[in-house]
Formats: sequence, C-alpha cells, structure tokens
Amino acid sequence: MGRKRCVGDCSKMAAGCCGVKKQKLSSSPPSGSGGPGGPHCSGESQCRGAELGLGGSGSGPGGSSRVNGLGCNNSLSPGCGTLSSGCGSSLSPVSRKMVVCAEMCCFCFDVLYCHLYGYQPPRTPRFTNDPYPLFVTWKIGRDKRLRGCIGTFSAMNLHSGLREYTLTSALKDSRFPPMTRDELPRLFCSVSLLTNFEDVCDYLDWEVGVHGIRIEFINEKGSKRTATYLPEVAKEQGWDHIQTIDSLLRKGGYKAAISNDFRKTIKLTRYRSEKITMSYAEYLSHRQHHHFQNGIGHPLPPYNHYS
Repeated sequence: MGRKRCVGDCSKMAAGCCGVKKQKLSSSPPSGSGGPGGPHCSGESQCRGAELGLGGSGSGPGGSSRVNGLGCNNSLSPGCGTLSSGCGSSLSPVSRKMVVCAEMCCFCFDVLYCHLYGYQPPRTPRFTNDPYPLFVTWKIGRDKRLRGCIGTFSAMNLHSGLREYTLTSALKDSRFPPMTRDELPRLFCSVSLLTNFEDVCDYLDWEVGVHGIRIEFINEKGSKRTATYLPEVAKEQGWDHIQTIDSLLRKGGYKAAISNDFRKTIKLTRYRSEKITMSYAEYLSHRQHHHFQNGIGHPLPPYNHYS
C-alpha cells in the first residue's frame, strides 16, 4: 500500500474491550457516545493495557488476560463446520496447512455441555496443543445473534486455552446472561486463532475483511486505553477504515470529538486469523461418528430442532 510498516512484537501488545452485539454505523459516532448500538468499556481497569498480554475485561485463570470479541460468518465449507481464512492467515490454505479444525469446535461444545449438565470434563483432545492467541465466539438462532465472545492475545496452549475460553465466553461475557441448557440446540460455536501480528505506522494500513486491528491511544484524561476488533467485524458491519477506527475509539471509552489529527496519534497493530464455525447439529453429527474414538465420557445429548 506504499505506507511505512513497522513489524512489532506481539508479546508486548495490549488491547481493551471490543465487540458489538449489533451495530449500524453510517458516520462517526457523536462526541460523548458509547459507540453505535453497543456498550463501551467502563473503568480504567477494564481498558488499560498490560505488558505481555491483553488488558481487557479481566484476567482468566492462570493469569491470562481476556477481551471481548465478535465472530463472523464468512466461510468456506470443509465438511463438518465452516472454515474461514478470508478473515484469516497471510497464506492461503493451498500454500499453508490450516491449524484450526472442526474438532476444536466439537471440543468447545463438549466442554460447555459437560459443564451445563454436570458431567466430568471431556478428555484431552487429539488436535495440536501448540500455543496461539485465541477467541471463542458463540452465536444463537437462525439469525446468528451474538451470544458471547471472549479471547486473549496471550498465546495459550490450545487444549487449556479452549477449555478456559469456552466457559468464559459462554458464562462470563458481561454483555449477556450466563448460557443455559435450553440454548444449546440453537448455538453456533466459532474458534479463531490469531496470527501475523504487525505494528503499523499508519492507522489506515490495514485491509477491511482481512485484518483484525488493535488500537492503543491516550484518552482525554491522559490514560492509555486499548480496544480490538477481530478481522471480520468491519466487513460484517459495512464499515470503512474511519468508521471502524472511530467505533473502536468509542468502545475503548474515548468520549471527546474525534479529529483526523487525533486518529494519527493512534498506535495500531494489525493481525489475521484462522476461523472455524460449527452448529450444534453439526456437532451432534460429528460426535455420533467419533463418540467412542474420542473417549467422550458422557452420553450424546438428544437433538432438538432450533427455531
């Protein structure tokens, strides 16, 4: 794009609250608004960045930090579940093997199901346990309304990371009540693995629908704040670069008027993701074929058609 680029160290990046229930944004939000149609961060402790991790909406077990996020629907069909690399990695699936897989979504459903019904947690899964920054997103119903999304920019081993953020996103997303058994048949689960982090010197040096962005800025009170959107958010909302940046500023708690000069002071990190999405029906179908091989210690749940 002809702009100067600075490659950064993602281990020292920080981010704040992000994600929207459902937004429409045709122009920059008015001064003092909390962002279009969704909550903004409340309190410096929620939005202030932390070294070697993510200063998001709180810290999970083991000291990992977490942040709210939002999933997407853009997908290619690999069979069971839907796979997305357009929101994704710098190399296409043809030139680089995708790490994310349908079994990761199945594992998340296993973890949630066992928790809600009081069964023993599922056994260790067979997919890779390599460390990645990750997000778990839950959507519900035919219109796939956001039901919960929390993740971390701190690289976590996938087995423990997905266990943790499955329950964190389903039960502890402050935007929603904890998930219940009755909602299971209508759920869609997405797993996003974040890759290719780059600090850039121009706040416009990223591509809508390809890059996720995390911004760091100084608010009107002189405090450092951060916020992030996953790669698919801007495209789903129909936003351009400026609208996305302004929405993130509001999500990060910035309430003053937003000028172009202020936008130029933002520190921006762009990243990509690999994403897999699976419905509850697909989960049941997958588990019926692999129930014994995967050592699941609980009976398969009965299938109920969602409305």
